[in-house]
Amino acid sequence: MTDTSPSTTPDIENAQTDTAKPGKRVAFLVAAEGIERVELTEPWSAVTDAGHEAVLLSPGTGEVQLFDHLDKAETRTVDQAVGEVSVADFDALVLPGGVANPDALRTDATAVAFVKEFVESGKPVAAICHAPWTLVEADVVRGLTLTSFPSLQTDLRNAGAEWVDEQLVVSGNLITSRDPDDLPAFTNALLEAVNHGVSSAHTLSEA
Repeated sequence: MTDTSPSTTPDIENAQTDTAKPGKRVAFLVAAEGIERVELTEPWSAVTDAGHEAVLLSPGTGEVQLFDHLDKAETRTVDQAVGEVSVADFDALVLPGGVANPDALRTDATAVAFVKEFVESGKPVAAICHAPWTLVEADVVRGLTLTSFPSLQTDLRNAGAEWVDEQLVVSGNLITSRDPDDLPAFTNALLEAVNHGVSSAHTLSEA
């Protein structure tokens, strides 16, 4: 795993249970469909189990459709439209994957602007699988190191990032992983960043 910034002492075992600063709000931004179910539900459950508030954002309101790869799964109700919220309302942002989800999200100017502002705020932004497509569209990966589903590597390199094939990469305030198999490491790093700040999550990518 890759870390590209200074680190502090890790506490991996407590990453999912340390709620010394409870009550934080974590935004999950998705399109209307094509969301890889476990890439939303597993980090969501980890965030809420740790005592934080998870908020589902999308370009529109109503229901969004989750998938198990190509098969329809459950639906989830959007809490707020992304155009109705501010980066200041949240402490971290999660971008789940699935192919169609980020492919649609990156065509929505309001969603892309929100992602860009969130990254530029310095707050943690966690993107898994195909989700870095939206980061590319927001032009926030230049000079950073990321991982993703392998098919995105050329897009990320063309956008100025260094791409590596590792289960977890923390670079700047971006946390990235490749696919659902990497969810344990991805979720650990997300919670470490929420609980202690993104600088603390860098230690997990060195493990």
